[in-house]
Amino acid sequence: MAKRLVILGGGTGGTLLANRLRRHLDADELQIDVVDRDDRHVYQPGLLFVPFGLADPDEIVRPRRRQLRKDVTFHEREIASVSLAEQLVNLDDGSSLPYDALVVATGARLLPEETEGMLEAGWNESVFTFYDLRGATGLCDALERFDGGRLVVDIVDMPIKCPVAPIEFVFLADWFLRERGIRDRTQLTLATPLDGCFTKPIASKHLTHLLDEKGIDVAVEFSAGQVDGAQGRLVSYDGRELPFDLLVAVPLHGGAAYVDRSQGLGDALGFVPTDPKTLQADAAENVFAIGDATDLPTSKAGSVTHFEGDVLSENLERFLTGRELVPRFDGHANCFIETGHKKALLIDFDYVHEPMPGRFGPLPLLRESRLNHLAKLAFQPIYWHALLPARPLPMPVRKVAA
Repeated sequence: MAKRLVILGGGTGGTLLANRLRRHLDADELQIDVVDRDDRHVYQPGLLFVPFGLADPDEIVRPRRRQLRKDVTFHEREIASVSLAEQLVNLDDGSSLPYDALVVATGARLLPEETEGMLEAGWNESVFTFYDLRGATGLCDALERFDGGRLVVDIVDMPIKCPVAPIEFVFLADWFLRERGIRDRTQLTLATPLDGCFTKPIASKHLTHLLDEKGIDVAVEFSAGQVDGAQGRLVSYDGRELPFDLLVAVPLHGGAAYVDRSQGLGDALGFVPTDPKTLQADAAENVFAIGDATDLPTSKAGSVTHFEGDVLSENLERFLTGRELVPRFDGHANCFIETGHKKALLIDFDYVHEPMPGRFGPLPLLRESRLNHLAKLAFQPIYWHALLPARPLPMPVRKVAA
């Protein structure tokens, strides 16, 4: 009798994992069920480009069902809870899915309601986020109307999805405003709770130099406690204020709501405590996690999910056949950072190694180049046609400069 794997979440991690396992195992060996609340798979890196008119919202959304291989069952349902003791996923219609192995792949959700005033006066008028499709689309219209003043990009708290995205946003905003001829009458500020613009010191140093070159202010150790949209004020917990005419907020992130309702599954933020090398969850030996849903000390980014998928697919096969798991995931991440004017910078790092100069295959590391920009643009078709279907991707070798 086939064993049953239930994957919670039909985003990047859940989809590539289901497809990879289905390529290796027939349906008579393993039944695979994927559960998600809707049938809209969003190419999340594209959200960054939508506010600047560089991506069409309709082109970055596709049906989840169509990304899954034949003989993977998709359930469009809300998840009510997970019962670890009974090995059941409880759905909102009262039905349940039993499992032999479970993967949590439901990512991170935005929690703008956790910041005082964020959803009040000015929300989707002078206060936006580009971290969801509605916000990114509304911000596109707002930027077209923007005629100068104070534009603030604020990271409320860490961790967030794609930690470089707010930095990319201010770089693209600088370029966009110069193209419109209003950069000289715009004060552009990045506010962050970190003591630098990025989590990795070496990369932070390089990025800070670029921010300085472009005249972008950085407010460090700024922990936003209140948004006053009516008065155009962003107030930190220590009383500092940043006035704004347009605020681009990256709200607090947390895990999926059902994780909080599932005893023993998640931590205080709703993320799943996970072994950093095997991707087995602390909750139970037959529970695993991937992507933004985990509590791992690496970036919540699509590249990380891709590299995790290589290890987790092997470990799931090993678990289901009673073999020892391999502790092979090293926290590998690489991120293209758009810097404006059709250039981008690439960083590559893991749990141990900082981003360093050198090359990742033909692509320069920690250096702006047009080639990196073109590679970032080229990734979207690769995502839909190779990464999600779990087709083999040739991975370049990182060569660090001496």
